Amino acid sequence: MEFRHTNRKGFWIGFIDFFTAGIFLLFYMPLSGLQDEIETVIGHRVLPYWKAYLLGIPTLFIYPLIWMARISEELKEKAIAMGLEGPYTSWWHMFGWNIFGLLLMGPAVATMRFFDTLNRVESKLNEQIKKQT
Repeated sequence: MEFRHTNRKGFWIGFIDFFTAGIFLLFYMPLSGLQDEIETVIGHRVLPYWKAYLLGIPTLFIYPLIWMARISEELKEKAIAMGLEGPYTSWWHMFGWNIFGLLLMGPAVATMRFFDTLNRVESKLNEQIKKQT
């Protein structure tokens, strides 16, 4: 499987998602195959984003933020294990920018770092796939 989400513009995904109150990712994650790619990269299945989003409604959208922060931390651990240099996404980077940087486009910054880390991990995995073939 070759990963397709390398070199995506994470800032714009975060920017659009911010102004649509998470609805953009609600459709983008399953339709683009991003959910499947994330699960492949981190090595296990995760709760689908749409379920996290629905659980976010009664929790003032804290649940999807924690869901994404947990995936960010696992992605950081994967990047470190692969020997990639930082900066990485992380639990605190995702959570902090989304809470404390809310008025400063923090969610877009956090999403940009998330996709930057994901892109570097996927690029490395794509290189490994090409070497095997």
